[in-house]
Amino acid sequence: MTYENILFELRDGIARLTLNRPDKLNSFTADMHAEVAQALGRVEQEGARVLVLTGSGRGFSAGQDLSQRVVKEGAPPVDLGASIEKYYGPLVKRLRALPMPVVVGVNGVAAGAGANLALAGDIVIARASASFIQPFCRLGLLPDTGGTYALPRLVGPARAMGLAMLGDKLSAEKAAQWGLIWECVPDEQFEARLQELAVHFSTAPTMGLAATKQALNQSLNNTLAQQLDLERDLMRELGRSQDYQEGVQAFLGKRSPVFKGR
Repeated sequence: MTYENILFELRDGIARLTLNRPDKLNSFTADMHAEVAQALGRVEQEGARVLVLTGSGRGFSAGQDLSQRVVKEGAPPVDLGASIEKYYGPLVKRLRALPMPVVVGVNGVAAGAGANLALAGDIVIARASASFIQPFCRLGLLPDTGGTYALPRLVGPARAMGLAMLGDKLSAEKAAQWGLIWECVPDEQFEARLQELAVHFSTAPTMGLAATKQALNQSLNNTLAQQLDLERDLMRELGRSQDYQEGVQAFLGKRSPVFKGR
């Protein structure tokens, strides 16, 4: 399929989805949302074992394309809640629920919904020259696309409040120091590191990683008793997997395992 707003390829278990409106800092339109949703359907159905999400040009994403938010005189206001319900909410939920690692490569500025979309990934790395901005306060809004959920859990309430209420730019280096992202990478090493992670996860035990992702995500709202029950149920399922058997045999045979994601 030919896309106009994204680039997509799936090869050797690695799905790579690149937001591709570089002249608009990869800001989202309804058409881009539709293409991303279609591509994620392919990720779910065509045997991917890892999704790499990044952007083209000098930005990861500036969030919503505000040119689609202009209200003509006399027209009713835009229903921003409907936009979240139709587009941004389902996108974040879908990324979080994918049964595989989602590696996000923040290649440049990530602002607004773009910043919070990046935080929906499982492993987030960023160029040293990249930055994260929560500009909603400058528009009389609040951090959507899961921002009010992710920020306090990743960096704590005080830092989350400062980021949300001041809208200051946060460097990739400080984002890594604060625990907002996994790693800040020198610009010249960024693409190589992103590919290294993609290859690593494409040969890893996908079922186990998917269960790890599920358990860690649910732990944010579970009691200890609920979490122990979830660990029991997931471990029971994983114990029957081919990858677990291969891992045990490889360990006993002192060889590298060959995982199939099953």
